[in-house]
Formats: sequence, C-alpha cells, structure tokens
Amino acid sequence: MDGQAEPQWVTTIRDSLYDRIPLTAAAVALIETPAFLRLDRIQQLGFVSKVWPGAKHSRFEHSLGVFHLMRQAVAAVRRVAASAGQPIDDETARTALAAALLHDVGHYPFSHAIEELGPPILSHEAVGRRVIEGSEVADVLVEHWRVDPRRVANLVDPREDLAPGDRLLRGLLSGALDVDKLDYLPRDAKHCNVPYGGVDAPRLLDSLRVAEVEGRARIVVSDKGVSPLHSLITARQEMFDNVYWHHTNRACMAMLLRAVQDALTAGALTPEQLTLHDDASLLALLSRAEMPASTRALVEGLRTRRLHKRAIEVSARSVDLYRYLNALYADPARRRAVEIGMAEALAADLGTPVGSHEVLIDIPKPERWRTDVWVTFARPPLGLRPLMPWSEVVGLSDDDLKRYEEHRRLVRVVTTERLREEVATRADVLLLPLLHGVRA
Repeated sequence: MDGQAEPQWVTTIRDSLYDRIPLTAAAVALIETPAFLRLDRIQQLGFVSKVWPGAKHSRFEHSLGVFHLMRQAVAAVRRVAASAGQPIDDETARTALAAALLHDVGHYPFSHAIEELGPPILSHEAVGRRVIEGSEVADVLVEHWRVDPRRVANLVDPREDLAPGDRLLRGLLSGALDVDKLDYLPRDAKHCNVPYGGVDAPRLLDSLRVAEVEGRARIVVSDKGVSPLHSLITARQEMFDNVYWHHTNRACMAMLLRAVQDALTAGALTPEQLTLHDDASLLALLSRAEMPASTRALVEGLRTRRLHKRAIEVSARSVDLYRYLNALYADPARRRAVEIGMAEALAADLGTPVGSHEVLIDIPKPERWRTDVWVTFARPPLGLRPLMPWSEVVGLSDDDLKRYEEHRRLVRVVTTERLREEVATRADVLLLPLLHGVRA
C-alpha cells in the first residue's frame, strides 16, 4: 500500500520524465476507474500542440508524474517531521498520495479555458470533489486505499478545517513548493522541445524541512533550497512568456471559451454536461446542429485550423485601457457584450456584415505569485536569522514578480483572417470608446 514503509509494487509505468514509476495494486485500481481514464483523452496543454505538435501529452500522464513526485516529497517530509516532533501517520500519507493522483480528475477539456467562464461553471477542483466523493473512485479509496474519500476531496478542494497532518502535506499539492508545478513545467518543456522549464526537483525535495512558523508547523526549505526555488519561479515565468501565452494558443482558447459561452447562453448546453467530456467528444458536441451558429463556426475554425489572428495587443503601459480590459476577465458576460459591440461597430464602419463571434478579446488569467516559503539555516550568515521568509533571503517580493508578470501579459483582440488588417487599423474605433466614462 502506498504510504506504508514497504509498498508492494505490482507493475511499473515507463514515463518520459522519470523513466520508471512503480505502482501498487491500490494505485492501479484508481488509475483504471473511468473517471481517471478520461484524463488520457484530455491534452495537458489544450491547444499548444497547434504550435508545438509534440505537446500532446495528457492530464493522465501529468497526474502520474505528480503522484510520483508526491511520493518522494511525502517520504522526505515524514523523515524530517518525525525528528521535529510532528510525525505523519500512514493514513495521512496515503490520503495525500491519493489526492495527488486525483488532483486533476475533475478537469475540463482543453486546459483552463472553460473554467474562465466562472459561475455556474465550477472550478475543476470542485468538480474533482464531486468525482472523488460520488463515483466509483470513492469505492476504490475505501476498499483499496483505506482512506476517507471526503478527506481526500478536502485536500483537492479545501472546504473544511484540515487536520494538522493534512494541512502540512497540502502545501506539497498546492502552493509555492507544490509538486504540481515541479512536474508540469519540465514535462511541458520537454514535450514542446523548448529550453525552458528547468527545475532542480531532486535538490528542492531534498531541502524540505518542517519548522514552526508563527505558531504552526509548516514545510520549509533549508538554505540548499533557496536557489532551486528561484529556478522554479523563473521556469514558470519563462513557460508563460514563451508557451502558455503564445498568441496562437491564446487565440484558440478565446475561440473555445466563446463557443462554449454562446452554447450555454442559448441553453443548448448545461454546465454539468461539460464535466463529462474529453477533448474530442466536446468538439463533437459543440458541432451539433442544435448548437448556435456562432458556436459551430468557432469549432469548425478550431477543427480546420482557420484560427483567429491577433490584430491588436494591449500592454500594461496603456494603463487605462489595459485596466478596463483586464477587469473583463472577472466578468465574462460583460466581455462577451463588449466583443459583440466591437463586431457591430466594425460592421458599421466597414459597411459590411461581421459575425458576432468574429472579434474576440483574449485576457490571460492574472497569475498569483506566491512565494510564502520560509528558509531555515543551520548556520545562518551574518545578517540572516535561523528562520526567515525566502523573499527576505533573496530580496525579491511577490510584488516584484507580479510587476514583471503584468508587463509581460498582453491583452489581445483576435479576429478572423479576413478582418485582421481592418481590426488592426481601427483601435480608435473599437477600443477607445470603451474608455468613455472610465476617466470621468
């Protein structure tokens, strides 16, 4: 059983990053559930393979990698936690490992685009909770893992106060040091064949310690983890700059988001339906005759690679306009109304029909930079304390990282190929009127 001192391996999976990932019977039972197998039909990076054809790795593959790293991280933390007077029992370890394997089980097709629509669309963590507690996954957790499904769900989608051991280990699943990033950054870089995403995961995991911070036991790093953590942060930004925010991938995401939004608005689709599909089946659903014409046109564009093109890019230096457009991320209905208004304004200016779906606004999710990690020194250099925040050790604050991110993250207006030049030369007609009243 995973989490015990002497697990009994029953099979091994060959992995592109770690070579061999040994599995117990309990892990295999969870992997063979229909809910988990669906992840094998969902690409980890959504539409990135339109730019890097090798990036067709799946959520299934990534979840196995996170499980593998979590097993190493939990073992490392258990060793140091015991010596720090915070022992972690087998059941707590098994719960954390199950949560790592299932952390993406509620994911929607095509990466994160659909979640950006907001309520009534649930987060993939909330969907994951439903799957973990209400499907055959729950039976496997009880019978094979001997853990409470609700406890596993609370690590994936926290809604209750966690027990001290669960609270301690959850930092390995979601946070500045999480094994999710430790897997997806190098995995995504490898499949895209780009020289970014480099992370010294073994050294970072070896540096994990447990210390009391502000009256609570927390996972911290030794001084040997300072540089690997910085490489993790740098790798993340490099991958966003060069891969995740690539204009073609982002245009595809905007097309899918609007296709789904129009179908939901027309009542041709329910939020619950979205949680059941994989990449291929969702596109098939959105192509049906009962879907709105705009939805079918956008999906046909995705299928045949008639993709929207970037026409206008807005940077943070265009302060008022950037702030206005950026605010639309949290108001998808308003964003859609602005898109339709721009299409109408363009049609009026050109004197020719323009489809309501032909002009879209791509707003990448504002990223949260969290470096709430503490560093412990056995022999601190002069001027440093035995335990202090990583940001003070390196002289970088979350605000510094956020400022860089905002200046690199562009908001784009994307449009069909036939209208690209027309839109590109009409920023004053399409965008500047949005600011009327903003400055008032």
